[in-house]
Amino acid sequence: MLDFSVHLAPAAFIFQTSTLTFLFFVNFFPRLLEKKYDEVCEFCKKHKTRIYFVVYGILITAYLAVVIAACSLNFQRALPLFVVTVLAIFFICWDFLIAKYEDRIAALFSPGDRYLKKQWFWLKWVLCAALIITIICWLIFDTTKQGSRQLISFGGLVMYVLLMLIFSKYPTRVAWRPVFSGIGMQFILGVLILRTKVGFDVFNWLGIQIQTFLEYSDTGAKFVFGDKYTDHFFAFKVLPIVVFFSTVMSMLYHVGFMQWLIGKVGWIMHIFMGTTPVESLVAASNIFVGQTESPLLVRPYLPYITKSELHAVMTAGFSTIAGSVLGAYISFGVSSSHLLTASVMSAPASLAASKLFWPETEKPLVTLKSGLQMNLLEAASQGASTSVGLVANIAVNVISFLALLSFLDSGLSWVGNLFDYPQLNFENICAYVFMPFSFMMGVDWEDSFIVGGLLGYKTFFNEFVAYERLSKLIQNREKGGSMYINGVKQYMTVRSEVIATYALCGFANFGSLGLVIGGLTSIAPSKKKEIADGAFRAMIAGTAACFMTACVAGTVLGLGVPYSL
Repeated sequence: MLDFSVHLAPAAFIFQTSTLTFLFFVNFFPRLLEKKYDEVCEFCKKHKTRIYFVVYGILITAYLAVVIAACSLNFQRALPLFVVTVLAIFFICWDFLIAKYEDRIAALFSPGDRYLKKQWFWLKWVLCAALIITIICWLIFDTTKQGSRQLISFGGLVMYVLLMLIFSKYPTRVAWRPVFSGIGMQFILGVLILRTKVGFDVFNWLGIQIQTFLEYSDTGAKFVFGDKYTDHFFAFKVLPIVVFFSTVMSMLYHVGFMQWLIGKVGWIMHIFMGTTPVESLVAASNIFVGQTESPLLVRPYLPYITKSELHAVMTAGFSTIAGSVLGAYISFGVSSSHLLTASVMSAPASLAASKLFWPETEKPLVTLKSGLQMNLLEAASQGASTSVGLVANIAVNVISFLALLSFLDSGLSWVGNLFDYPQLNFENICAYVFMPFSFMMGVDWEDSFIVGGLLGYKTFFNEFVAYERLSKLIQNREKGGSMYINGVKQYMTVRSEVIATYALCGFANFGSLGLVIGGLTSIAPSKKKEIADGAFRAMIAGTAACFMTACVAGTVLGLGVPYSL
């Protein structure tokens, strides 16, 4: 017989060896990997700071190498990248020094701070007098050069300040530092942006970049709605821009850029104007986000703010527009550079108007010493989740408002027919009401009737309707043709268009009034009564702030300004 055990022994040995090897890898190799993984993690934790600096050092070195190479090839082409890089380096160094040596820096400047506080009683009047004398001298010299048109705008600014003082909640308690410094910031921004070549070129470049950036939304709109999406301009061209811009803003919140930018702008206004951190932060954030999102940044502090601070929060929302709808107005054909300038200038104007219309009579509880922190995560998520709702809200409001406007015009025309005046409509009524206000902004007398109608649309309906009408006037001027058809003016001068752009740049309308009351009440229910009592006054203050911005723009523009018209 054959002995199979002799032949099977090697096979059995190989099988046993393979099995043992497999069991070794199954049981011991994962443990070995886990041990090595733990060692690597421990090493990374131990040397976390060094690894952090090495990685960021490599990335920064690579970026600087790209910047240097781009500047070497063509400096003029790489100039925007160079400027952005220099600003980024400056602010990074600034933040590093403040974070590491804040106490030493504060101690270094404390003697000067104590001296200013000691001498502030008479120094503030010297500064106010110097500001007023500077503006008057500038107006005198500029009037001899440009003409007297801008004097009407300056007179309008004085008129609005006096009107707000007369109807102020506490006229004798007005603190003039926020008022004069806010107006001063407007003039500084206006002169830098509208009357200097560098300033105008910078904002004009920013406007062009925003327009180019917003055009990328056309790719998504074309894919979803087809090649003929522009046949339905508002629904398929304008509204996708709102969605696109809202998405980008949410991403900027998520990476922390908006937190940094809003904090810097708010700090500047807090230091320069003397307003509280809550007011300054909300006013700065309203340049970029909407009136319902900006209070979310300071939500934990809303129950503790004073009535004047609450009024300032609401006024800031009424006197500015959100970045998401800014893109929509640009798509109408309104000047992007002037819209951008108006958004920036209206922030200090909102605080100046608010502190004039409702002065501070209480002691603010929330200060820098109390450690103000932005509720960034909630604001970011709110901005992302409401983009669809925002689009639906815009579409529904435009449909309903235009339908209501058509009905009102039909009814008013019928009433006008009874008195042989069939031209009677809502625009004509608003034009007569707002005509004096538009003229005092510096609008040409022949155009003040048209601008008055636009202000009526903006106040009683919304700024979307007003900017849509303004875009038609701009298009009529660009096409040329007869200025009057059947006695009706078809377009305005460029100066009147620019001033109207600034005057309309705000959410101050009756539709937003309900939105602000509902939104703020939901996030600060303990302030429900104060919100309801102060909302209407805040809307008036927001309207006045927009008018003041238009007056400053009209004062700065003059007539033949090469860098603005």
